[in-house]
Amino acid sequence: MNWIALTDEEQLDTIREKSKQTPQLIFKHSTRCSISSVAKNRLEKGLQPEGVDFYYLDLIRYRGISNKISSDFDVFHQSPQVLMIRNGECVYDESHSGISMNDIEEEAAKQ
Repeated sequence: MNWIALTDEEQLDTIREKSKQTPQLIFKHSTRCSISSVAKNRLEKGLQPEGVDFYYLDLIRYRGISNKISSDFDVFHQSPQVLMIRNGECVYDESHSGISMNDIEEEAAKQ
């Protein structure tokens, strides 16, 4: 898994811009939550779809970025949570045990 650390709010502008060419995925992870760790492990055991950038947000450390994601992409905050950004908008989000690499692959293929 090639995680890109999401550590700065300005990266959200980059994600939005890059999503006009290729899907961008944000994984919001709580380092204090066992369910979040299970979801992260499931993703890491899967095969990352080609052409999709995977961003990793430690939402405990970067709570402000997590809040901005919820606001910018008009999604209710959950943890763990994945968001697929395409053409500047969140087109898919899932949380907890619903997080699945198969579903991410299907969504990425819709382009």
